[in-house]
Amino acid sequence: MKFNLLSLFFFLSLAVCAQNKPATVQKLVVVNSYNQYLASIKTNPDNELVEIKKAIPNIKLDIRYATKNNFMQQVMYKQARAFARRPVVDALKKIQKELNKKGYGLKIFDGYRPYAITVAFYKKASDKNFVANPAKGSKHNRGCAVDLTLINLKTGKELTMPTPYDSFSAAAAAKYENVSPEAKKNRDFLIGLLGKYKMNVLENEWWHYDFSGWKNYDLMDIPFERL
Repeated sequence: MKFNLLSLFFFLSLAVCAQNKPATVQKLVVVNSYNQYLASIKTNPDNELVEIKKAIPNIKLDIRYATKNNFMQQVMYKQARAFARRPVVDALKKIQKELNKKGYGLKIFDGYRPYAITVAFYKKASDKNFVANPAKGSKHNRGCAVDLTLINLKTGKELTMPTPYDSFSAAAAAKYENVSPEAKKNRDFLIGLLGKYKMNVLENEWWHYDFSGWKNYDLMDIPFERL
């Protein structure tokens, strides 16, 4: 009995020590060297941050962070441009083509976002559930997330959605039910179509879509002016 009690005490002591041991923290890698970025493209052309408007001329842009019309209420981007990794833009091309046949199109609010902007968002946002934690970075920082909506090609007007872009309300959630039939139909159509091309909606933001292969790409902190 004494031996068993001593053994139990020994193993419990080891368990406590293991719990108190600091966990190994993996250092966040953020690419801020333009030359390093160029080198990565030579290694893998998919690493290129392609300008969406140049690749898809009839796509519409409404880059809110290049204006004061955003939740930060200040200009965050010096240029009203949108970028994404090459496979993401290839997917958007196919989506735009399919939408155009139905009389619709995409409007882009945001694409690649430099890491420094994510840090600024997190500091100011009143609801941290709607902004990425800089400790992990954002899929926007990887060039693998796009914020967008649908427009009518003839009028250029946005289709009815549950909330405006960048709303912090509960109705912004991708599966929120208490919305008008028209808004639900448009939202669910958008989610389904983008999912078909491996662009998956973020649970609490109907407008935010992540490319399924985002883990293959580094976090970036290169401003638009260098791209």
